[in-house]
Amino acid sequence: MGPETAPDAQQIRRAVLAAIDAVVPGADVQRIRPAQPLRAQLELDSLDWLNVVEILGERLSVPIPASDHGQLDTLDALVDYLGRRLTDRRAPPPSGEAPDERGVSRHVLRDTPVTIRPLCADDKALEASFVRRLSAEARYNRFMVTMKELPEKKLDWLTSVDQARHVALVATVESPAGCLEVGVVHYFVDAPGTGCEFAVAVDDAWQGSGLAGILMQRLIDIARARGLATMEGLVLVTNRRMRKLARQLGFVERSDAEDRRTVRIVRSLREPAGLGPGRA
Repeated sequence: MGPETAPDAQQIRRAVLAAIDAVVPGADVQRIRPAQPLRAQLELDSLDWLNVVEILGERLSVPIPASDHGQLDTLDALVDYLGRRLTDRRAPPPSGEAPDERGVSRHVLRDTPVTIRPLCADDKALEASFVRRLSAEARYNRFMVTMKELPEKKLDWLTSVDQARHVALVATVESPAGCLEVGVVHYFVDAPGTGCEFAVAVDDAWQGSGLAGILMQRLIDIARARGLATMEGLVLVTNRRMRKLARQLGFVERSDAEDRRTVRIVRSLREPAGLGPGRA
């Protein structure tokens, strides 16, 4: 659909149903009650819903910021919102959608403002506190060793970020105790300079909020923009949440011959980010 003529409500409704079908193949979209919450009817988790919104934004060329997601709970509300956005193509881009020139973006998740920005060496204390607050299971899923606190050398390494060969983004929120890190994602460029290996961690309280998907999509976008061909990572076989997220983001699993506890997940960066094969 081009920007010259705004599509009508029926065209938008068909686009919404097609996006849902792309994420949840086989869903009986004809039985959707237009005034009832969509996610509950279709049993969509937060990342499924994020994928639906991303597909709609791409297909209709309409940026949909996270801060607007609360307006999109029903089919009718979603069609109405998209109709308004498509009618006025001259409206400025909404705040909180794309990173600014410093790489900072702002989102609203669970009614809480979240800032995502490049990690830097000054974040050592923030990173140490974040890892300390993670549950033992979350720390093991991230580092694959049992630890209560990051060793100083590991902390130095994680925060020595040049944002070229080692790229890292941190998600923070404001709390009564001050700024808190609630998520972080890294990639490290491989020796040939054609691919990268990623790692991601999210605070236990923010699991299922969609934050991990947003962080990963930002990282994928950066890697693709810089011409990298592939992204990969090692995931524990028991880390089902991360394996599902990876599948939804378009990664494929490969067995790890050296360690049966892990699988290697790989994604081509020649494809659009955030439009994985659908629901895990």
